[in-house]
Amino acid sequence: QVQVVESGGGLVQPGGSLRLSCAVSGRFFSIGTIAWYRQTPGNERELVGSITARGRPNYSDSFKGRFTISRDNHEYTALLQMNSLQPEDTAVYFCNAIVRVSEMGAPSEYWGQGTQVTVFP
Repeated sequence: QVQVVESGGGLVQPGGSLRLSCAVSGRFFSIGTIAWYRQTPGNERELVGSITARGRPNYSDSFKGRFTISRDNHEYTALLQMNSLQPEDTAVYFCNAIVRVSEMGAPSEYWGQGTQVTVFP
């Protein structure tokens, strides 16, 4: 069983920063790309960016420059550093991990439950 758990959300004032963490645990062979998404009520999930197994990040245009994704393959975690946060960044942030449970098995997607980020004065 693979679990994906996000943490680090909370309340922050405009201009502030937060760092979210995504931890992958359980029994698995390898972790591939890890992606961060966010979602506001009534809207679809929006891709923030992702990071490959080798540590190469990619970002959606809206988040380049303010958000940074990194990962620690020894700890099976990925981080989302968010700077210069604004009220429009208020959302639930989700982590998505591509995990291969066994060496010969096909990779599968696993989602976390999300962590709330609220930006307000």
